[in-house]
Amino acid sequence: MVEKIFLIENADPVIFYGLNNSNIVTMKNLFPKIKIVARGNAVKCSGEESEVASFEKIFYQVEQHCAKFNALDEATLVDYIKGREPEKKTEASDLIIYGVSGKPIVARTPNQKKLVRLFEKQDMLFAVGPAGSGKTYMAIALAVRALKNREVRKIILSRPAVEAGEKLGFLPGDMKEKIDPYLQPLYDALQDMIPSAKLKDFMENGTIQIAPLAFMRGRTLNDAFIILDEAQNTTSQQIKMFLTRMGMNSKVIVTGDMSQIDLPAHQKSGLVDAMQILHGVEGIAKVEFDVKDIVRHQLVQRIVEAYEQADEKRKSLHLDGTSSEENKEEVVVKGERKCKTK
Repeated sequence: MVEKIFLIENADPVIFYGLNNSNIVTMKNLFPKIKIVARGNAVKCSGEESEVASFEKIFYQVEQHCAKFNALDEATLVDYIKGREPEKKTEASDLIIYGVSGKPIVARTPNQKKLVRLFEKQDMLFAVGPAGSGKTYMAIALAVRALKNREVRKIILSRPAVEAGEKLGFLPGDMKEKIDPYLQPLYDALQDMIPSAKLKDFMENGTIQIAPLAFMRGRTLNDAFIILDEAQNTTSQQIKMFLTRMGMNSKVIVTGDMSQIDLPAHQKSGLVDAMQILHGVEGIAKVEFDVKDIVRHQLVQRIVEAYEQADEKRKSLHLDGTSSEENKEEVVVKGERKCKTK
């Protein structure tokens, strides 16, 4: 008799065990000669050495399947135990990873696909474009894939905490509670891609870190996938500080929307500045998304287009002599005042 303990390290135990431990029950039924006890992320197995060895082989095959697909059904589990090749999933073209419940996350638009291609060749990418074009979502999907493939040891996600028409002081709670709402879009994307129990572990052990940009100063980030989101709201000093955190064997993606700058009017966006300064630097690439890349509700694309048209109209009015009309009005006002003085 031998006893071994196997740890579920790469997959989510909830997926491995199945609903109401249904997968463990299946394993017990198909391995009647050994005793199987599952607790937390540990599976204890005791029985004859040959039986335990057979279970060990199946255990790691099933764990790898769960880690890759974020799903495990009874038919697939039985195939592994019976030594049959499980039915292969037809992988979607431009697949990045499988998200929660086995949902495939793919690059859907030409610029999303371009981002994925350039990521393979460059260490730093700038992805700019309108809301809803998938810039941040694609960047986080690539980061999760790199972590799963052990290409990096950690993911660092950051955002500048800049108010969009409201002040931090009006939000309730301590500093962390005030900052968290700014970081929520990053949590939302991660929750689509990593099962909640596994995500909690990653957050607690520092494998995935989400922090305001101000907390990045002084760090050197080696073996990391680093994402700066909403970079249009950084100052030149902030984005320079962020970009120089990059360490050995690291990847950086910077995302932003030039039409949603919330900085004071007199302050130049650090993203605009960085893209001008770093243009043509070897190892850095840029992807410009547009309204055709918007993958949210169809109204979002129409809203963005309407605002772009309004901006163009304002610019053309200004260039065609809006300022001279204002001058004419000013002269009339002065003339009226002059008459009144007389």
